[in-house]
Amino acid sequence: MSGTRTFTMLKPDSVESGNIGNIIQMITDAGFSIKAMKLTQLSVSQAQEFYAVHAERPFYGELVNYMTSGPIVAAILEKENAVTDFRTLIGSTDPAEAAEGTIRKKYAESKGRNAVHGSDSDENAEIECNFHFGVAELV
Repeated sequence: MSGTRTFTMLKPDSVESGNIGNIIQMITDAGFSIKAMKLTQLSVSQAQEFYAVHAERPFYGELVNYMTSGPIVAAILEKENAVTDFRTLIGSTDPAEAAEGTIRKKYAESKGRNAVHGSDSDENAEIECNFHFGVAELV
């Protein structure tokens, strides 16, 4: 992916509150193109696998429950410097600390219900894209 692709999930709170269109608009307005996108719901085992890096943390069970509580929108985004630019666009995990104009400042409810996931490295972007879309599906 060499820095041009990243992965995002619009989390259950974004879907439930009807903000899919607003968030997608912010993403495309920021110059990202959508290479793949789907509305889906994570099973418990999928959420546990996706968030395995957090398995030892105290919030892991709550995170898995939250991420399986409703549908999500998974998407592969493309733009130069994708991971860094998308992390800037989404803002801090805690919406109270997020910069004005970021997705989380506008649409997150709390640190736990923070509207959107964004890959934190090029390596994780590739892993996360493959997890949700499979290598064969990537264009």
